[in-house]
Amino acid sequence: MPDPRFFEDLGPKTLSELAQLVGAELRAPDEGARQVQSVAILDRAEADSITFLSDRRRKADLLASRAGACFLHPSLAEAAPDGCAVLLTPSPQAAYALAAQVLHRPRINRSEAFVSPSARIEAGAQIAPGAVIGDGAQIGAGTVIGSGAVIGPGVAIGRDGEIGPRAVIGFALIGDRVRIYAGAVIGEAGFGATPGPTGLIDIPQLGRVIIQDGVTIGAGTCIDRGAFEDTVIGENTKIDNLVQIAHNVRVGRNCVMAAHTGISGSVTIGDGAQFGGKAGVADHLDIGQGARVAAGAGVMKDIPPGETWGGVPARPVRTWMRETAWLSKMAQRRGEGAGA
Repeated sequence: MPDPRFFEDLGPKTLSELAQLVGAELRAPDEGARQVQSVAILDRAEADSITFLSDRRRKADLLASRAGACFLHPSLAEAAPDGCAVLLTPSPQAAYALAAQVLHRPRINRSEAFVSPSARIEAGAQIAPGAVIGDGAQIGAGTVIGSGAVIGPGVAIGRDGEIGPRAVIGFALIGDRVRIYAGAVIGEAGFGATPGPTGLIDIPQLGRVIIQDGVTIGAGTCIDRGAFEDTVIGENTKIDNLVQIAHNVRVGRNCVMAAHTGISGSVTIGDGAQFGGKAGVADHLDIGQGARVAAGAGVMKDIPPGETWGGVPARPVRTWMRETAWLSKMAQRRGEGAGA
């Protein structure tokens, strides 16, 4: 179930309603009156939620799931466990996305005041002119909110922090002594789409951003909320200006990211990892504890703990430097040969 501080619950809906909405077929039509309250991924699903399976390699996860209902491709119709209602569709993920849109809705600020009457501002917090504090938000003692900053409904910010001018924060839980500089955007929807019957469908982003104590986030940096799981930034990590961190990323403690670093979705980064400027990491990779990524590197594979990688595609730094030196020598020899 998505965090109710950030998402409104629009359920329940019957399976017949959902089947009609997404163009699915109930394998057992007599189950159409069953109701579901929420969407959930396989390992988080409960009896009152509906999930989906599009990757047959995860059939074992579906069998272990407690989901009350599941969108499945017809070729996987028999993969569901006993008691799980099946809705057959050629596009299970698109069906899931459409169901999420009618079962959950992001909360918006409904107060006309700059500081909502339902916000909880501890003594000693400072709110600059023009800042907006949403319904149910919490601001800890000693934290300074800059002019024009927007703190969305339900957001919790700890003590002794600093939120810069025009920073925008939503769907986030933020620890103590966190500094988020001007123009940063925390908790916006991540990038995710799937083909549907009439074109691409946005996949609802139902997770949060968790920022632990002592983190610094530079100006103009964007950290997306999770799609299914949370996006997490570990304690005392330091992030430069203009960095992009996508949904479901988990960054460890004491990491460093220089400007223009881009981390794709569902990457896991170990404690103490370091990224040079303009480094890029492809999705679903593991960057080991203490690993170092050179400036401008393009990481396409997991990096083991403690190793330094560089180049495009990135590889161990000594390999990259030997290859670069060899290519330089070959190019020089060919140039000399052509001159002769």
